[in-house]
Amino acid sequence: MTEKKYLETHEWYSVNDNEITVGISDFAQSELGDIVFVTLPTVDESFSKGEGMVEIEATKTVAEVYAPMDITITEVNNKLDSEPELINGDPCGEGWIVKGSIKDLDDIGMSYQEYESFIS
Repeated sequence: MTEKKYLETHEWYSVNDNEITVGISDFAQSELGDIVFVTLPTVDESFSKGEGMVEIEATKTVAEVYAPMDITITEVNNKLDSEPELINGDPCGEGWIVKGSIKDLDDIGMSYQEYESFIS
Protein backbone atom coordinates (compact mmCIF):
# COMPACT_ATOMS: atom_id res chain seq x y z
CA MET A 1 0.00 0.00 0.00
CA THR A 2 1.25 3.45 -0.83
CA GLU A 3 1.52 6.49 1.38
CA LYS A 4 -1.76 8.04 2.47
CA LYS A 5 -2.57 11.44 0.99
CA TYR A 6 -4.92 13.95 2.61
CA LEU A 7 -7.37 16.48 1.18
CA GLU A 8 -8.54 19.87 2.41
CA THR A 9 -12.01 18.26 2.78
CA HIS A 10 -10.44 15.87 5.37
CA GLU A 11 -10.52 12.64 3.41
CA TRP A 12 -7.46 10.42 3.14
CA TYR A 13 -6.75 8.08 0.29
CA SER A 14 -4.12 5.60 -0.77
CA VAL A 15 -3.62 4.19 -4.24
CA ASN A 16 -2.28 0.77 -5.14
CA ASP A 17 -2.09 0.27 -8.92
CA ASN A 18 -5.53 1.46 -10.04
CA GLU A 19 -7.33 0.77 -6.74
CA ILE A 20 -8.01 3.56 -4.29
CA THR A 21 -8.99 3.24 -0.62
CA VAL A 22 -10.76 6.23 0.97
CA GLY A 23 -11.53 7.22 4.55
CA ILE A 24 -11.66 10.33 6.71
CA SER A 25 -8.81 11.76 8.74
CA ASP A 26 -8.39 11.42 12.47
CA PHE A 27 -8.92 15.18 12.71
CA ALA A 28 -12.26 14.88 10.87
CA GLN A 29 -13.57 12.07 13.06
CA SER A 30 -12.59 13.99 16.20
CA GLU A 31 -14.42 17.09 14.94
CA LEU A 32 -17.53 15.02 14.15
CA GLY A 33 -17.73 13.35 17.55
CA ASP A 34 -19.32 9.95 18.03
CA ILE A 35 -20.25 8.49 14.64
CA VAL A 36 -23.61 6.72 14.80
CA PHE A 37 -24.45 5.89 11.17
CA VAL A 38 -22.76 5.70 7.78
CA THR A 39 -24.66 5.72 4.47
CA LEU A 40 -22.48 3.76 2.06
CA PRO A 41 -22.71 3.76 -1.73
CA THR A 42 -23.31 0.57 -3.70
CA VAL A 43 -20.68 -1.46 -5.52
CA ASP A 44 -20.35 -0.36 -9.18
CA GLU A 45 -21.65 3.13 -8.35
CA SER A 46 -19.47 5.84 -9.93
CA PHE A 47 -18.61 9.29 -8.62
CA SER A 48 -16.85 12.27 -10.13
CA LYS A 49 -14.02 14.03 -8.35
CA GLY A 50 -15.45 16.26 -5.61
CA GLU A 51 -18.87 14.57 -5.60
CA GLY A 52 -20.35 13.46 -2.28
CA MET A 53 -20.31 9.66 -2.10
CA VAL A 54 -20.83 8.82 1.60
CA GLU A 55 -22.83 10.43 4.38
CA ILE A 56 -21.57 10.16 7.95
CA GLU A 57 -24.02 10.87 10.75
CA ALA A 58 -22.52 11.81 14.09
CA THR A 59 -24.01 13.05 17.34
CA LYS A 60 -22.91 16.61 16.46
CA THR A 61 -23.63 16.82 12.73
CA VAL A 62 -23.89 15.09 9.37
CA ALA A 63 -20.91 15.20 7.00
CA GLU A 64 -20.22 14.19 3.42
CA VAL A 65 -17.23 12.21 2.24
CA TYR A 66 -16.17 13.42 -1.19
CA ALA A 67 -14.58 11.49 -4.03
CA PRO A 68 -10.90 12.47 -4.20
CA MET A 69 -10.88 11.64 -7.93
CA ASP A 70 -13.19 9.92 -10.43
CA ILE A 71 -13.97 6.56 -8.85
CA THR A 72 -16.10 3.46 -9.39
CA ILE A 73 -16.85 1.68 -6.11
CA THR A 74 -15.53 -1.90 -5.94
CA GLU A 75 -15.94 -2.53 -2.21
CA VAL A 76 -17.53 -0.87 0.82
CA ASN A 77 -16.59 -1.45 4.44
CA ASN A 78 -19.70 -3.41 5.48
CA LYS A 79 -18.48 -3.50 9.09
CA LEU A 80 -19.55 0.16 9.28
CA ASP A 81 -23.21 -0.90 9.00
CA SER A 82 -23.10 -2.40 12.49
CA GLU A 83 -19.96 -0.68 13.85
CA PRO A 84 -19.83 2.93 12.56
CA GLU A 85 -17.65 3.75 15.57
CA LEU A 86 -14.77 1.96 13.80
CA ILE A 87 -14.19 5.31 12.09
CA ASN A 88 -13.74 6.96 15.49
CA GLY A 89 -11.43 4.24 16.77
CA ASP A 90 -9.24 3.69 13.69
CA PRO A 91 -10.14 6.16 10.91
CA CYS A 92 -7.01 5.45 8.85
CA GLY A 93 -7.10 1.66 9.27
CA GLU A 94 -10.10 -0.55 10.13
CA GLY A 95 -12.36 2.48 9.67
CA TRP A 96 -11.68 2.81 5.92
CA ILE A 97 -14.91 3.58 4.08
CA VAL A 98 -14.76 2.60 0.39
CA LYS A 99 -12.44 1.09 -2.19
CA GLY A 100 -12.73 1.76 -5.86
CA SER A 101 -11.11 1.67 -9.23
CA ILE A 102 -9.74 4.79 -10.84
CA LYS A 103 -8.95 5.41 -14.48
CA ASP A 104 -6.58 8.33 -14.05
CA LEU A 105 -4.54 9.04 -10.96
CA ASP A 106 -5.12 12.66 -9.98
CA ASP A 107 -2.53 12.89 -7.23
CA ILE A 108 -3.83 16.04 -5.61
CA GLY A 109 -3.44 15.08 -1.99
CA MET A 110 -1.13 16.44 0.68
CA SER A 111 1.35 14.47 2.73
CA TYR A 112 0.49 13.97 6.39
CA GLN A 113 2.92 16.73 7.35
CA GLU A 114 1.32 19.16 4.87
CA TYR A 115 -2.14 18.18 6.14
CA GLU A 116 -1.08 18.75 9.77
CA SER A 117 0.08 22.25 8.82
CA PHE A 118 -3.22 22.85 7.01
CA ILE A 119 -5.39 21.90 10.03
CA SER A 120 -3.34 23.73 12.66
